[in-house]
Parts: sequence; structure tokens; C-alpha cells
Amino acid sequence: MKIMKKPTRKEEKLYQITTLVAGGFALGDVLDRLARGVVDITGASACSIRLLDDETGNLKMRSTFGLSEEYRNKGPVTKDDPVIKAAFAGEAVIIDDMRDDARIKYRQASAKEGLISQLTVAMQFKNKPVGVLRLYRPRVGGFTEDDIALARSVASQCAVAITNAKYYARAIQGEQVAQQVKLAGIIQRRMIPESAPKMPHLDIAALYNPCFGVGGDLYDFIKLDRDNLAITIADVIGKGIPAALMMSSFRGMIRAYADGGHKRHTMAEIISKLNSAACDECRDGEFITLFYAIINTKEMTMTYCNCGHEPGLLRRGGKIRELKKGGLVLGVMKEAEYEIEKIELKDEDRLLFYTDGLIDAVNFDEKAWGVNNLYKIFREAARGAAHETVHNILAWRRRFIGLAHQTDDTSIVVVRVSDKNG
Repeated sequence: MKIMKKPTRKEEKLYQITTLVAGGFALGDVLDRLARGVVDITGASACSIRLLDDETGNLKMRSTFGLSEEYRNKGPVTKDDPVIKAAFAGEAVIIDDMRDDARIKYRQASAKEGLISQLTVAMQFKNKPVGVLRLYRPRVGGFTEDDIALARSVASQCAVAITNAKYYARAIQGEQVAQQVKLAGIIQRRMIPESAPKMPHLDIAALYNPCFGVGGDLYDFIKLDRDNLAITIADVIGKGIPAALMMSSFRGMIRAYADGGHKRHTMAEIISKLNSAACDECRDGEFITLFYAIINTKEMTMTYCNCGHEPGLLRRGGKIRELKKGGLVLGVMKEAEYEIEKIELKDEDRLLFYTDGLIDAVNFDEKAWGVNNLYKIFREAARGAAHETVHNILAWRRRFIGLAHQTDDTSIVVVRVSDKNG
């Protein structure tokens, strides 16, 4: 029976450092453990670990053991330092007496710290330098070939451990961002109404489908009084969280101006106020498209304004009319003027409001579904309840695009008008 040789203390310490490579530790913890472990293994009096900043070219002190705070902050070290250059070129640089070596930039600080000799080796990962490991002793010379071999071995483990720790930190950060995006998506979807208010003569269905978890689309229903329902659909030009934040703010503006000012202000005045507020909020290149409509179920009319949005569609008797009256997108020019149109609604009319993500959806050949397909389906398949029309439109679009990934949000609202009260 073969008796296993008991590992030496150095071998045990080296094994402990090796385990850091596989450990899921934060970068600061890894560096502190490595600095202490290297001193224990080599018998040096102190250790410093500097990591290379690719942007500045400086080597930033990230961890030390056995060094004072004053020495840690003695001054910058760059990759152009002669010792660093030699280490990055593959040398193990030994300085026997730091007190009178011209390569030492901070000789006075080293003497005050009681450091006499120094060993510097590079930490490399996949032949790319990531930093340096330095060992110090309080006497002249003393670093041997064994020390160099051990320092190189430890530096190699350091490089891998540091790289893994960076990946670990990025993974944690990615998870946190993903959680924030998920939470933002939940909050945004709570702002999108699950259903429209019950109004006589109207059957309404809607759907919102963000492509990035959160996005810049919005639709809303505001019951202004017993007979009037405001329907809004809008699109912030942008994607993800910034667009969602802008849209949530804009939704609040719409509700404040529409709900509170419906009887005090004309629609043109409300749109003008929304445009002015959007101009204050939007930055260069940002703007908002909006289709704003008020349906009066007593008079059976719809008053609307299209602010640079996709035209609303009115289907009547197999024919489609585009609802384009309005003006410029919001958030570009405060002096912009807007037209308002009032149309009569009839039994079995269908209204369709949507964002451009509906028609801009592409298949694997990068061909867009397009407005012609939408008009054809809306003309031919707009039968039954409003939710059936929504389903039919999206089903036909899905047949066209298949499983191709989309890059824009989709919002769709369908209104079916009935002369029956309910």
C-alpha cells in the first residue's frame, strides 16, 4: 500500500489560493485573500497587487498586505515604468536594494516604510497583462529562484482568480440589471389598462407587447364622464428603460390635462399643453407620437387629433378611411398648431389604433409585414367582437413573421361600435 506524502505548509497555502480560482467571490475579497496568501507562502514581509487600467494605462493599487496606508497612496505607477515594462515583457524583476536603484521612483517612501528589496512579476491571462504582483523584504537581496518560481505560480493563479472575479461581478451586475428591468416592466404593464371602461355602444379590446421587457408604447382609456371616453395611443421614440420612463411621465400629463381639463379646454388646447410639456422634457432626437380621441356615446361621434402618429383606421362597410388630421409630433416645436376633426360613428363601425411596431414587424427575410397587409386583414377579418379582430390581425401577422425576433414594441386598440346599448 502506497503511503501518500503529507503536503507541506507551502503546498497547502498554494492549494488554498488555487481554490480561489473556482470560488464565487467578489473581486475585493479575492485580492485581499491573495495578498495575504502570497506573503504566507513566500515568507516576504509585504505584498502589493496592482491591476492595469486599460483606459488610463495606470496600475491601480487594489490590494496590499503588510503595507501602510501612506505607502499605498504614495503616487501613481504606469505601464511605462521601467520595472513594469520589464515584467510585462516576461521578466521577473529583482531589485536587491531599492534605496539606491534608479528604477525606483519612490525611494524615500520605500525607505520610510522599511522596504529594501523587491520582486515584481506580471499577472497575465491568455498572454495579456492584467497587473503585477510585488513582494517586499526588509533586507538587501534574499529573493531566490525558488521564490521567483513560486511568485510566478501564484501570479498565474492570481490572474485567473482576478479574471473569474471580474466575470462574477459582471454576472451579479447583470442579474441586478435584469431584476430592475423586470421590475420596471411589471410597473409599466400595471400602467397599461387591462380592459377599457364599460361604455354604452362600445366594445373595446387592446393588447400591448413590449420587445425589451420595457418600452415606449402606451395606450390608455380615460372615462371623462358618463358619455365621453378618451382613448390615447402613443409612442416615445426610443427603447428600453429611458423610453419607458419618458412614457410614464407623459401618461401622467395626459391624464392630468384630459381628465381635469376636458370640460374647461378644447381638444386643441389640451394637445397644445401636452406638446409644450413634451418640448420641455424631450432632449435632442427625442419626440412623442400621439393619437388622441374622445368618443361621445350619446352623440355617437368621435373627435380626434393625430400628432405624427400612425393614422387611426375607420372601417365601414368593407371600406377603410385613414384618420390623419392633426399635426406635428410632440416635443419638437412649441409653436406647432394642430387640426381637430369630428366624425360621425355608425352601427358596426370598427376603429383601429396602433403603433408602428405592428406594421414594421419583419420576417426572417427582413421583409416588413407592412401597412398593406394590415389594411387587407382589417378590411376582410374585422368581424365579431373587438377581441376577435385583435386576435385575427395578430394571427395573420404571426403567420408572416414566424419566430423572427422583433425590435419594436407593438400596441393595438380595436373599437367596435354598436347601436345597441351595451
